[in-house]
Amino acid sequence: MDKSQWLDRLSSSTVTTAVWRDYLTMTKPKVVAMLLLTALVGMCLAVPTVPTINVVVLGLAGIGLQSSAAAVFNHVLDRRFDAQMARTYHRPLAKGRIATSKAVLFGCVLMVSGFLLLWLLNPLTAWLTMASLVGYAVVYTVWLKHATPQNIVIGGLAGAAPPLLGWTAVTGSLSPHALLLVMLVFVWTPPHFWALAIHRRDDYAKAGIPMLPVTHGIEYTKTMVLFYTLLLFAVGLLPWLTSMSGLVYLIGSCVLNLGFVGYALKLKFFDSEGHAWATFNYSIWHLLTLFVVLLVDHWWLGWGVEY
Repeated sequence: MDKSQWLDRLSSSTVTTAVWRDYLTMTKPKVVAMLLLTALVGMCLAVPTVPTINVVVLGLAGIGLQSSAAAVFNHVLDRRFDAQMARTYHRPLAKGRIATSKAVLFGCVLMVSGFLLLWLLNPLTAWLTMASLVGYAVVYTVWLKHATPQNIVIGGLAGAAPPLLGWTAVTGSLSPHALLLVMLVFVWTPPHFWALAIHRRDDYAKAGIPMLPVTHGIEYTKTMVLFYTLLLFAVGLLPWLTSMSGLVYLIGSCVLNLGFVGYALKLKFFDSEGHAWATFNYSIWHLLTLFVVLLVDHWWLGWGVEY
């Protein structure tokens, strides 16, 4: 192989890698990974010890594929707005690196594949996951996001569904305890996203998206962030108050939620440059750690350890 052929092959390989990276980017892998963690915890909390491996594999694969499909459809439907925002202008569809038709086909393949895998477990999980996909990709992205500054509050229900989906994947039925897990993520979502919206307020204003800092101002949004972190602290007590979780969870959730309240208090009364972004980053680790604490507490009880 001469030098020109070697360079051509290297160039072709680089292009192929870049294309697949773009397809992966459209699935929002970091977001999906966080959703899958909450789903896994929902699976584990549904049974006294650990769920069977086939349920875990099929359930997480199906939920992951459907969540990835929702992310792809979000890229498709938001491509015009993404092109106007500094945070998202580089996305594959906004830049035109991936054709819209190919992205739609990719999303449909992910959606159908995920639905079929979940159907093998039980129809309830398959349909609930599909409803969450439609809620995020259509109801939120197409309508709520552009209709009301409360978009993230109402639309947050779709993003709060994975722990419930994990629970139903194992049991095939709904449970009040599973709904408590949904409530935790649902109340966590507004302060998480509004911290980002404060940081990116000018971006949303430029794109004409009525996020709360754009329509009601940054100070009002800071107040709402503080309100929801206080509400999250109260809601965070419910798993313990209902005997769903024990002392390990109570201590862990109080520490994490008080930390979130501390970030919100500083944001409201002692704000400094970059603190909204720091609050957003803390919120991500807060949720991940909170669900890990739920799982540790559950196994602590499951192994018969007395408090």
